[in-house]
Amino acid sequence: MTRIILTCAAVFLAGCGMMGTAPTEKPVDLSLQTRAISSQALFGAPRAFAPERSNAQIAEDILELGFRLESGREIPQFSRFDGPVTLSLHGPVPPLGVIETDRLITRLQREAGLDIRRVEGQGQIVVEFVPRAALRRAVPNAACFVLPNITSWDEFRANPRAPELDWTRVVRRDRALVIVPADSTVQDMRDCLHEEIAQAIGPLNDLFRIGETVWNDDNFQTVLTGFDMLVLRVWNDPALQPGMTRAEVGERLPALLARHNPSGATSRVDLDKIPTPMEWTRAIEAALGATSRRVSFREAQRALAIALDQRWQDERLAFSLFLSARFAPPEDGAQALDAMILAAGIYNIRPGTAVHRAHVHLHLTAQALAGGQHDLVLQLTDSAMTVARRTENGALLASLMLLRAQSLEHLGQRAKAEELRRDSVPFALYGFGSEQAADNRREEIATLARRN
Repeated sequence: MTRIILTCAAVFLAGCGMMGTAPTEKPVDLSLQTRAISSQALFGAPRAFAPERSNAQIAEDILELGFRLESGREIPQFSRFDGPVTLSLHGPVPPLGVIETDRLITRLQREAGLDIRRVEGQGQIVVEFVPRAALRRAVPNAACFVLPNITSWDEFRANPRAPELDWTRVVRRDRALVIVPADSTVQDMRDCLHEEIAQAIGPLNDLFRIGETVWNDDNFQTVLTGFDMLVLRVWNDPALQPGMTRAEVGERLPALLARHNPSGATSRVDLDKIPTPMEWTRAIEAALGATSRRVSFREAQRALAIALDQRWQDERLAFSLFLSARFAPPEDGAQALDAMILAAGIYNIRPGTAVHRAHVHLHLTAQALAGGQHDLVLQLTDSAMTVARRTENGALLASLMLLRAQSLEHLGQRAKAEELRRDSVPFALYGFGSEQAADNRREEIATLARRN
């Protein structure tokens, strides 16, 4: 129900090459948003990847997403808004806040078939923009979140432990409050709008084992996917009614999925159904939330040990390998590279993980650049840039473009390199939030090349 904060910004493997995609956690100058470009202008018409999982697997996913909270508490009954839904924006709405919200609403109408619209005044769902400093004082580890039965930040602050804020007690959703940072990058704001509004009208849990959804705290998926739109369509189908039990919903899901996703009847690679132990989740969260690279690596190693002990072969093992590689100390560079390659191999065969592979390719590209393997840089960035653009990740796309430009320059193609750097600017401003942050990423990449 919350989008967690990733405090890690940029880390390096063996002194060269493991990079993050968020160079700064500093407050964003909102005046820069007036010079940023909207998602529609940058990426064009949405082109979400279609769901790749079998309907049998998606039915299990919906039940686990819908009848359990991230804390592990069970939700005893199905809940949702009943009928058309209105949504309104409040607080210091950023310059692109309305545009990004309207684009999301249009997608929900077209792709999920939802009857939802934005209104002036007060909607059933209130999206309130709050300064990040105030948000983090109240909820330190949350980048954004959604709550039931209230419609203002002041209501929440007056009684943050009020019993009516307990999602497990909700049967029919009448009101919901979505809290989004007012002074973040356009990409962070957009990401929060997508995940939290989707949870206000859909299931509430996040699952690390499902790669093709924004309801996953690995944060690889940043906008609603084809899987997410299918789940929202099914969740809001009239065949399901508020108050139903998990068993009652489970009985109806096969027919609903057969109707809404006929291609899902064909065979897919299904995920291992082993539950995720809380100790693994806590280790992952500790690795992502730590301010010390040493602590992050220790916790990532702990998560990896649990994943191996569980004999997972899915996204949970891949993410454990990815974080172990990303936070590895310089002296463990060779082992970290092996771990990243193993993660790539798993993501290559998991459904809906194209963007995960693109993130792995970002790190492998940085390693290749530092090693002077410029042909490999061009090969890796070619496919990853296509995926980053399609999944609307400006920070990832800008980083890949800058890495590619560095190798093009080394290969004597200076004009192409400079053109690519110019083209990366709007994506960098969208994803990083400031020209200084974008310049820092460019210098970081140039430093990698100079080390070779």
